[in-house]
Amino acid sequence: MMDAAVRTFGRRGYQATSMDEIAELAGVSKPLVYLYLHSKEELFTACIRRESEALLRVVADAVEGDGPAEERLWAGVLAFFTHTAERPDAWAVLSRQARAQGEPFATEAERMRERIIAYVGRLIAAAAREPCDAEGLAQALVGAAESLANWANGQSGVSPERAAGTLMGLAWRGLADLAPDLSKSLSTP
Repeated sequence: MMDAAVRTFGRRGYQATSMDEIAELAGVSKPLVYLYLHSKEELFTACIRRESEALLRVVADAVEGDGPAEERLWAGVLAFFTHTAERPDAWAVLSRQARAQGEPFATEAERMRERIIAYVGRLIAAAAREPCDAEGLAQALVGAAESLANWANGQSGVSPERAAGTLMGLAWRGLADLAPDLSKSLSTP
């Protein structure tokens, strides 16, 4: 039932999805859907929570360990892109649908985002050779990852490895490698 709900919400959006559609796709009766989850709002919230926890678990498992922080960050980024590519409907629920519907759904999605930012911030701080604004960099990296996942899921032929490599290339090398004159203008007050 939850898989059917995620698929339908992810593809059609919260407003356009009916409980009848979900019940039909799940192969159960509509009263059974209401027996377990009393309303469309409760079902959508349960989908957001389940998919948030699944994504967090994948990222957390990837970054845990004793290896160098930059390798753990790479593993987490790759796990994120692999998960969002393998579960595009779940990613659509978390990245677009939950936020587009406002409260209380947006808060559920934001909780997941803040936990990922905390993981990334700790890894950036551990990998940095000099003091930096790890929290700000984590916010930027996670925002870029979210945007890149939306783009990658809408393109054919963009693998999780390519998306992760693009993000990490930007994060580690910055734009200076792409536009050498940019570093001069950024260092000039």
